[in-house]
Amino acid sequence: MIRDFITILQDVAQGSGLITVLTGAGISAESGIPTFRGPEGYWTVGSQEYQPQEMATYQMFRQQPDEVWKWYLYRIGICAEAAPNAGHLALVEMEKLFSSRFTLITQNVDNLHIQAGSSLKNTFQIHGNIFYMRCADECTQKVHSVPNSLTGGKAREEELTESERELLVCRNCGKRARPHVLWFDEIYNEHFYSYQSSLNIAAETELLIVVGASGATNLPNQVAWLAKNRDSIIIDINIEENPFSNIALISRRGFFVKEPSSTALPRILHILKG
Repeated sequence: MIRDFITILQDVAQGSGLITVLTGAGISAESGIPTFRGPEGYWTVGSQEYQPQEMATYQMFRQQPDEVWKWYLYRIGICAEAAPNAGHLALVEMEKLFSSRFTLITQNVDNLHIQAGSSLKNTFQIHGNIFYMRCADECTQKVHSVPNSLTGGKAREEELTESERELLVCRNCGKRARPHVLWFDEIYNEHFYSYQSSLNIAAETELLIVVGASGATNLPNQVAWLAKNRDSIIIDINIEENPFSNIALISRRGFFVKEPSSTALPRILHILKG
């Protein structure tokens, strides 16, 4: 098995096929960012406690925009304190090694891949990026950075100030801005979330490496099944079994690497380098 694993990776490296990496919350958890659905995601508004699946919706934003921004600014602070780990850095080197053959598809909104050095050109941020915002009324499709004065984050459930509200507006029309993230009651699209581009890459990729993903969202599952149906090589890296490890293990050329990505990805990079 180990010999097959090494040989297959070396063959891919020496060939011309596409290499795609799909990352989820697991790689960020190794940098100290709590998983989205963990205890850190819960939020109290008055006497009511909300789960992440309730906070991260367009409906909640329309009803309680300040509370949603308070939740996201708190999370921005957590992400801003985190640093890329060895897994992130290995993917940067992988992109340098394979250039246009390489695509990174990430569900993570924490910006750690970009901070590590992954290029915007070859990185599809399919759930957006927490450090950016856009017009809530969609007067424009432009995306802007969250003002620097707010990226340090806020204390948990700390109230917004009036000056902070004035910063969280669309630069085009002056109305309220929203976080640039895909919410639970929204659907993927190409412009903001590289939906069709991700499917096109998956349908052509020779090697798909899935890292720290849980299989809880739609587009990543489509990516994996397109690769499976193409008979691509599928490697799932995770500390526990999950839907992607199951897809890998039923594939003709699939492997499940049950270990942290911060050790597995540097080793795979070393094999690919030959």
